[in-house]
Amino acid sequence: CHHYTNRSCEECLKNVTCLWCASNGRCVEYPVRRVLPPAALCELRSARWGVCWVNFEALIIAMSVVGGTILITLGVCCCCCCCKKKSKKQVSERPDKDDERAARERERRRVRQEERRAEMKSRHDEIRRKYGKV
Repeated sequence: CHHYTNRSCEECLKNVTCLWCASNGRCVEYPVRRVLPPAALCELRSARWGVCWVNFEALIIAMSVVGGTILITLGVCCCCCCCKKKSKKQVSERPDKDDERAARERERRRVRQEERRAEMKSRHDEIRRKYGKV
């Protein structure tokens, strides 16, 4: 990479392992062990890698904005999906609750009717015994 120092950025970046430092016109080897080049090697606003028209500072800001937007979008989508599932679940539970309530009411009515029938039968049996018709 040092062969391209004091030449052009395009020539330097033809080799993907090279980093162009625009402030001093140097072409240096990209420090692959680090994600970002150290300030001692080249400032972020002067460092170019891959293309000459984007510096690392702008790249970091752009990637942060894009990443944040994607994360927020995913979060909103997850919340929307959860809310839809909850509302569908609640809507589907309501008829079940209404059905249960109606079934309980029918059962109460049936029990009361049987109690009335038993009471009427006991009265009729009592009257029959009183008048000797049993």
